[in-house]
Amino acid sequence: MTPGLRHVYSGKVRELYRTADDVLLLVATDRISAFDYVLETPIPEKGKILTQLSLWWFSRLADIVPNHLVEAPIPAEFAGRAMACRPLSMVPVECVARGYLTGTGLADYRRDGVVAGVELPPGLSDGSQLPGPIFDPDTKAPQGEHDQNLTGAELTALVGADVAAELARITLAVYQRGADLAAGRGIIVADTKIELGFDDSGVLRLADEVLTPDSSRFWPADSWQPGRSQVSYDKQFVRDWLTSPEAGWDSHSGAPPPPLPDEIVEQTRQTYVAAYEGITGLRWS
Repeated sequence: MTPGLRHVYSGKVRELYRTADDVLLLVATDRISAFDYVLETPIPEKGKILTQLSLWWFSRLADIVPNHLVEAPIPAEFAGRAMACRPLSMVPVECVARGYLTGTGLADYRRDGVVAGVELPPGLSDGSQLPGPIFDPDTKAPQGEHDQNLTGAELTALVGADVAAELARITLAVYQRGADLAAGRGIIVADTKIELGFDDSGVLRLADEVLTPDSSRFWPADSWQPGRSQVSYDKQFVRDWLTSPEAGWDSHSGAPPPPLPDEIVEQTRQTYVAAYEGITGLRWS
C-alpha cells in the first residue's frame, strides 16, 4: 500500500482510505450487493465502471449541488476506481427519488395505494410512470440490516425541517437532470438513490456515487412496458437471478445468497458496460 495511506472504513462496495494530507480516497471494488447482502462473487471491472460513470455525472450536476471531489493524486494501485474527496459529515439518510413504480415503491403502492406519503391513482402496475417524481427517504441501516422508510415527520425529527426540505429539493433535482439526460440516450431512469453530507463550512455536498447501476434503475425506453418486470441496465439482473428457482435462495431466510454462476457474472458485467456506454455515449475499453 502507498506510504501514508490509512484504511478507515469498508462499505458494501467501497473502501475508504485517508491520505497523509487528510484527503479521503473512495475506492470502488468489484463487489456487488443485493437484498442488503454483499455477494461473494465479484463482477470484473465493476468498480472502475461505477467510478467513471459517477465522475461523468458529477460534472453534469455541479450547478445543482456541489460535490465532494477534490484535486489530489490517485495512487497507481487504485487507478480508475478511486475518487479523491473532502471529508464530510454524512447525513444519516439515503435520499431516494422515484419516477416509476417498482421495487419497494411498488410494494407500498400495492399495500395501500400510497408511496412516501403520496396517494397515487388506482390502476398503476409494475413499471408505471408516476404522475411526478416522489422523494422517498430511507434510514441508512448498518451492513447486513434492512433500510427503513422514513415518513416526512420522521425525517424532520432526524435532521430538522430546513435540512429535510433541502434533501428533498436536491434529490428531486438530481433525479430530474439524470432522467432528462438519459432520456436523450433512450434510457429511462426509474429511480435513483443519492447520499449527501456537510463539509467543514456547512455546505451540503453530493457524495459517494451518483446515477450508477448500483444506485439507480435504468431501463431501455424502447422496451419499457408497464405490467411486467422491465429489461434493465442495472443490478436488477442479479436480483432477478437470486430470486429465481435456479438460485434456490429465499431472501427472507437469513441465509447468505449463493455464488453467482460464471454466465451471470459475465452478463452482469456486460450490463454495467452497456449502462456506461449508453448513458455517456463513450466506449468502454
